[in-house]
Amino acid sequence: MAALGLLTPRRRSATARSVLAGEAAAEAARKSSLAAEQSAGIEDVAAQDGEPEFPVVGDDRAAAFFDLDNTVMQGAAIFHFGRGLYKRKFFERRELTRFAWQQAWFRLAGVEDPEHMQDARDSALSIVKGHRVSELMSIGEEIYDEYMADRIWPGTRALAQAHLDAGQKVWLVTAAPVETATIIARRLGLTGALGTVAESVDGVYTGRLVGEPLHGPAKAEAVRALAAAEGLDLARCAAYSDSHNDIPMLSLVGHPYAINPDAKLRKHARARDWRLRDYRTGRKAAKVGIPAAAGVGALAGGTAAAVALHRRRH
Repeated sequence: MAALGLLTPRRRSATARSVLAGEAAAEAARKSSLAAEQSAGIEDVAAQDGEPEFPVVGDDRAAAFFDLDNTVMQGAAIFHFGRGLYKRKFFERRELTRFAWQQAWFRLAGVEDPEHMQDARDSALSIVKGHRVSELMSIGEEIYDEYMADRIWPGTRALAQAHLDAGQKVWLVTAAPVETATIIARRLGLTGALGTVAESVDGVYTGRLVGEPLHGPAKAEAVRALAAAEGLDLARCAAYSDSHNDIPMLSLVGHPYAINPDAKLRKHARARDWRLRDYRTGRKAAKVGIPAAAGVGALAGGTAAAVALHRRRH
């Protein structure tokens, strides 16, 4: 997949693989958005806060970028996708236990742990290797209805709709596979999605990634590349995320928002006077909620181990 080669100056911390992943995600997002165009009770946050109207209606050089996991949707898309594949016998019970463990960790820790997220993506890549992209896209539509549709945060959905109503494009930016992210974006009526790009040859997955997972600095590179290609002014754009891992992306734009923030992002956002929104019923409930997929005997022990490990790490 060819790179866009349209990046503006970037920080030295971005690795070559982050740049490649960002450019690949931006190119895939633009292609899917153009294809969609060819086939083709909102919350007034600004009024509540007494601030100037935002987003600005008719500002076509502005756009909004939304993280997916725990920002737009409760839980992690890759885990829900794994549940759907297990139901369709793509893998065995042992792998489901692994997915359930990873989901339990995500919910208990309340943040994206790069090691655990990488492990989940490695599992997914091994499972889809040799399958056709079209097959996984079709199954992804069904999985969205089964496991994801009821987990969209209404408050975040309203924020995205406000940008759409202002005539702006709205993109998901996620470490989830770009195919899954594109399905979610389309179902929500958004412009498109930037996601992790899995390599495919002749429409068949090879089991490898293009670059690296779209996580942390790679997300910032993807947004930067897409903004350059779309002619956007990042100072007029907005970004939304729950995770401190997305501080590089949030720092790119003129209007950063912390949504359902983890502790590190909350502290960072308050120090910089970023706006915060929390749509959870309570942080404790969000942390201890057990995923419905965890109808596996080993989950109870895995959950206890996750709590213990989390305490040792933090």
